[in-house]
Amino acid sequence: YDKNNNLIQDGSIEKDIVVNSGLSLRAALLGGLVSPALCAVAIGTGTATPTPTDTALEAEVMRTASTNVLKTTNVTNDTLSVSANFTFSSAVSISEFGTFNTTNASEGIMYSHDLIGPLSMQQGYTLQLIINFIQLS
Repeated sequence: YDKNNNLIQDGSIEKDIVVNSGLSLRAALLGGLVSPALCAVAIGTGTATPTPTDTALEAEVMRTASTNVLKTTNVTNDTLSVSANFTFSSAVSISEFGTFNTTNASEGIMYSHDLIGPLSMQQGYTLQLIINFIQLS
């Protein structure tokens, strides 16, 4: 959204990469062995193709707390919807995002990593990311 709250761009990504550390985090969460759960989204300027061995964004510029809700895609509550809003104080081109279990920049366990855009954000713009993790049997 621009500074006047007008929608600039809307889009979706078919498949987000759950990285190796994310698979370990999911197993630990299921077993009640780790806390906190997935609670943050980070954005960055990196352009390298995400790989399963990634543990951080290539060039993180901002991280914020996420709002997480369960949704129904195929079976009741089979989708975790993670959303976050970022407001920009200066111009930047955003090209990557990731989900984490802490809001502390450059810390915590990365769950997923993917590329977007690039999105040219200007001062006063707000970027809203909504990431849906659909559980498959």
